[in-house]
Amino acid sequence: MIHLTVRPLSYIRQFNVKYFSEMTHKVFVYGTLKRNEPNHHWLTAPENGYGKFIAEGRTRTKYPLIIATKYNIPFLIYSPGQGYNVRGEIYEVDNIMLSKLDILEDHPNYYIREIDDIEVKKTDTNDVETVKCWVYFLKSFKQELLSRPQMDNYSSGGSHGLPYMERSKRDPSYNYRAEIKD
Repeated sequence: MIHLTVRPLSYIRQFNVKYFSEMTHKVFVYGTLKRNEPNHHWLTAPENGYGKFIAEGRTRTKYPLIIATKYNIPFLIYSPGQGYNVRGEIYEVDNIMLSKLDILEDHPNYYIREIDDIEVKKTDTNDVETVKCWVYFLKSFKQELLSRPQMDNYSSGGSHGLPYMERSKRDPSYNYRAEIKD
């Protein structure tokens, strides 16, 4: 004889949310999500899930990191071998936070999130280890973006003089994506 345990829906939802939120991922951020940058609050807001700084790192592969649009948005262009080994930060995030970051980055419609190799210096040594992290790339882009100045490290307040404009201050009728995407 088979015995089935019937659980209330609230129990099942609680279990699924707990399981879903406990899975963790490593995410490499290179722009406005870094510490002391305009969108860092996304990684620290408890309502967005779990996010914890792990280490500073840099891409093993060179990529173009540019600032574009009239809103001065940083973009990591998927053109492997061009540009620089881009510096940024690694965060451990749960599934809930990863889904919130996907919303912010409009993955997979705008940015594409892919696993890439990030190099991290080991503590108290010059040895480097490679960590697999999710990275948000701009994969569909206008080729002329590759002629823009490129950098290895982004800061909204950098010497480039192009401070990031937060979404709340942007013209909602302006399609800045047309400046970037093919």
